[in-house]
Amino acid sequence: MVLKLKQPNRSNAGPASTVDVSAIVRGVINDIRADGDKAVRTYSKKFDKWSPESFKLSPEEIQQIVSTVPQQIIDDIKQVQENVRTFALAQRASLKDFELEIRPGVHLGQKNVPINSVGAYIPGGRYPLLASSHMTILTAKCAGVPHVTACTPPIAGKIPANTVAAMHFAGADAIYILGGVQAVAAMAIGTETMKKVDFIAGPGNAFVAEAKRQLFGEEIGIDLPAGPTEVLIVADEHANPFTVATDLLSQAEHGPDSPAVLITNSQSVGEKTIAEVDRLLKILPTADIAGVSWDRLGEVIVVDTLDEAYKLADEYASEHVQILTQKPREALEKMSNYGALFLGEKTCVSYGDKCIGTNHVLPTRGAARYTGGLWVGKYLKTVTYQEVTSEQESGELGRLCGRAARAENFEGHARSGDVRAHQFLGDKFEWI
Repeated sequence: MVLKLKQPNRSNAGPASTVDVSAIVRGVINDIRADGDKAVRTYSKKFDKWSPESFKLSPEEIQQIVSTVPQQIIDDIKQVQENVRTFALAQRASLKDFELEIRPGVHLGQKNVPINSVGAYIPGGRYPLLASSHMTILTAKCAGVPHVTACTPPIAGKIPANTVAAMHFAGADAIYILGGVQAVAAMAIGTETMKKVDFIAGPGNAFVAEAKRQLFGEEIGIDLPAGPTEVLIVADEHANPFTVATDLLSQAEHGPDSPAVLITNSQSVGEKTIAEVDRLLKILPTADIAGVSWDRLGEVIVVDTLDEAYKLADEYASEHVQILTQKPREALEKMSNYGALFLGEKTCVSYGDKCIGTNHVLPTRGAARYTGGLWVGKYLKTVTYQEVTSEQESGELGRLCGRAARAENFEGHARSGDVRAHQFLGDKFEWI
């Protein structure tokens, strides 16, 4: 049995947007490709009303800005970054370079090499997202990336000092107060004053996500396509509806397009959670955002068993999956499609977003079916190398290569093998 106590109310989505995001982004990218810094300044003035003498902060400016940040915020930034650093370095240590000898004198190896230059986009807009600095810049540095360029937009025409502090302590090599498509395009293409990067990471709005999508491949690599934040909670009959409701709304406040879903084996928990959400929305300062998201995209679904709940949750493949059951670790065995799991009542998604140490840049819109989130490994290129030191083995491989290549009608490939078979084993070929 599947009982839907609350379904999405997409009729309340409002009038359809007439903005062609793809076309706008394409135009900005083309202009920056053609006019460099001039176009960047034009779009920064247009979209952010921001046109300083230099978008890049000097070391002196950074120190001055950081000096305005309250000491408690700086201490908290450093504590959170230590958590992120500890986990990221453990991830890096788990990635081993190796070399093996598959036959006498035939050596194959693998190395994990950091990307040379990375661009980190730290969103602003509605909220100053300090945590994105930790997740993108610091993780890149833990991977060994030599140079990280970091961009964040001004907020209401002002430099976001707390964000700059987080970017600085995370290890950014260059900090720009620059946002939106113009920031992503400038990093990806390069301008007179901004060096081109090889890879861009970080969340952003629809325009930022589209810019990353359009620039991916030819210009840059990207971490992953990003959509609105998602949360899905699996709860049993012992879950506290107040806790469930609070945790659902904690993610719904990200924006009006953030799905918040509860799957439970208890109709009572489901009904009480809905009542708690309605009550909490009357006192939540961000209810104007969270309430829209809950009305439009909130769901409460009742199933017969927890096994059914886990199975249904896997079909959603949500970004954040929170397990509020008596045996939360069952989810580790019974689920496979999620960006990140948050196990038990003592854990919540907000810990992952803000402070616990795992990365919060995660797959959305079902992408958890095929990828995980941002991590140290995203900033590494896993490359291979080969060396044959045995004449006998090189000749034997030459013979094998010749046969394999000719089976595919690749005569040029075959002849590379023939040369070694001839040189080391004395084989005769008409063409030599």
